Amino acid sequence: MAARVLTQVFNGLSLTATLDAALPDVASAKDRAFVQALTFGTLRQFHKLDFILAQLLEKPIKDQEIKALALSGLYQLAFMRVKSHAAVSETVAAVRTKTWAKPLLNGLLRNYLREQERLVAACQLDSGAATSHPKWLIHRIQHDWPEQAAQILAENNRQAPMVLRVNSRQTDRDRYLQLLADQGIAATAGGFSPSSIALENPVPVDKLPAFAEGWVSVQDGAAQLAAGLLDAQPGQRVLDVCAAPGGKTAHILETQPLLQELVAVDIDPQRMRRVDDNLQRLKLDAKRVVGDAAYPQSWWDGRAFDRILLDAPCSATGVIRRHPDIKLLRKPADIDALQAAQQAILEAIWPLLATGGRLLYATCSVLKQENERQVAGFLAVHAEAKTIPILADWGEARPLGRQILTGARDMDGFYYALLEKT
Repeated sequence: MAARVLTQVFNGLSLTATLDAALPDVASAKDRAFVQALTFGTLRQFHKLDFILAQLLEKPIKDQEIKALALSGLYQLAFMRVKSHAAVSETVAAVRTKTWAKPLLNGLLRNYLREQERLVAACQLDSGAATSHPKWLIHRIQHDWPEQAAQILAENNRQAPMVLRVNSRQTDRDRYLQLLADQGIAATAGGFSPSSIALENPVPVDKLPAFAEGWVSVQDGAAQLAAGLLDAQPGQRVLDVCAAPGGKTAHILETQPLLQELVAVDIDPQRMRRVDDNLQRLKLDAKRVVGDAAYPQSWWDGRAFDRILLDAPCSATGVIRRHPDIKLLRKPADIDALQAAQQAILEAIWPLLATGGRLLYATCSVLKQENERQVAGFLAVHAEAKTIPILADWGEARPLGRQILTGARDMDGFYYALLEKT
């Protein structure tokens, strides 16, 4: 199963979507956990494992499924607490009809065990293998953050914590912490949001108390900062652009129940269904619109908004630790295309903001091209726009906005800039 999931990722599908489709076919919870650990781990260490695999082969493996088996077998040997003989035999046994691959996998995995020390040393001489990142991304991060780059790359390869957001319309943090303690789930109040709880160890959401009743959601601490920064007030009209899957939409509604209206817009009908599901579970309501944020004339009713959240489409380089497939799926040319898309949306949405209103620009990226340079370019052509300084004890103050680097205070990498229309 893990090899089939990895093969689909190699062919361009996201890990989240592939696992969501595959895991229901895995019978036991233990086996599902193993498949998840193996796929996430293999992708986190892909560039290191791929380098090692190349050292063990005379010519590359063209069959993607067999390559996936080889990489997942190497991951078990190098990083998991699986006995060596079991990892080798199970990997070989996973070959079904392609019997030609059995001796190949058996030989290369056993060769790895014999040459492990040499291969690990060789990895340290190659930046892509040493950090398990594509070299173009290493160079981008080193250029933008020369002093912090090594830490960012290391954090990208660590497992992210599971963080919860308590629905303040249903309960409060102290009460929910007690519910967790009653069920033996270790957790602490954490982060910079008054609704944030960090779990000591991740658990399936169906094991969280009153999850189905909407008392709590899963959301990283960095993402939870958006609602507070937007600071929506009673009676205001709020727009959430690129809203799916709805975590920030819900948090705005949880923190300010007296809005005149919240309009959530997303271009993807399937992702908008996730917004519907989340709001229904949380017992919240918003106007949902399937539409292109870059062309608001097709869905805007002409009434200005007092607050706009633009959670812009981005490289997602700040959430690699949660989505390690980004390191494989994202390409250098994507950054310019994403910057252009962000600029188009920002330009299209700005006229919808009322005079005196505020727009919060957000990305889950650590690349300056998508963040502070994007905002600088916008301000250069909009004299009626000014930045509101974000004064906080999280992240790094930038000339424009504030940047959280991946892993800082155990949060995902995020950028925020608050703009006001004068």
